Amino acid sequence: MTFPRFYPILDTTFLHPHLLVPAARQILDAGARILQFRHKNSRHNDFFTAERFAEVEQIAALCRAAGAVFIVNDRADVARLLGAGVHLGQQDLTPSQARPIAGPDAVIGFSTHNETQFRAAASEPATYLAIGPVFCTNTKENPDPVVGLEELRRLRPLTNRPLVAIGGITRLNARAVLDSGADSVAVISDLYSGDLSSIAAEWVALTAS
Repeated sequence: MTFPRFYPILDTTFLHPHLLVPAARQILDAGARILQFRHKNSRHNDFFTAERFAEVEQIAALCRAAGAVFIVNDRADVARLLGAGVHLGQQDLTPSQARPIAGPDAVIGFSTHNETQFRAAASEPATYLAIGPVFCTNTKENPDPVVGLEELRRLRPLTNRPLVAIGGITRLNARAVLDSGADSVAVISDLYSGDLSSIAAEWVALTAS
């Protein structure tokens, strides 16, 4: 797949659940062609009530209409139900474990945080790899050590799969991240630092070339 350079993440840390669908519409209308749903602060995964699932189902439908890839964080089972891809962390199922659940054609992303994890991911059936945090981030309660641009450049040649950089990436430093070898930049907090429609449009323009 040709991987979109702007990878926005719908994160319920920044958005009330009932604002997810309008936010998804604004981001997709701005031109995003991949969108991830992320909810890290739930208890017992109870956010996938019937009501919550219906909202995420609406987001999946919006992505299909826009020709955008929809990704569900952590949950391969929910991703399969929605015809979506799944993004997995180091504490989740491995891509090889999730592949039979998500389906043979599903997009699977896999987070790595250091060289050991990055090299180990080479044997996993992931569509793309993520590396980070590239910079300091406040979107995780216990973030991994910062990777930095120099390490990003060093690790880039170790895979021929799309590489998504994540962690503390803003409109001010995104170009340096892309120039250091990332195919795409995942964006969370910077996306919600002002008017969402305008910021999403800025990101699409910034990553267009």
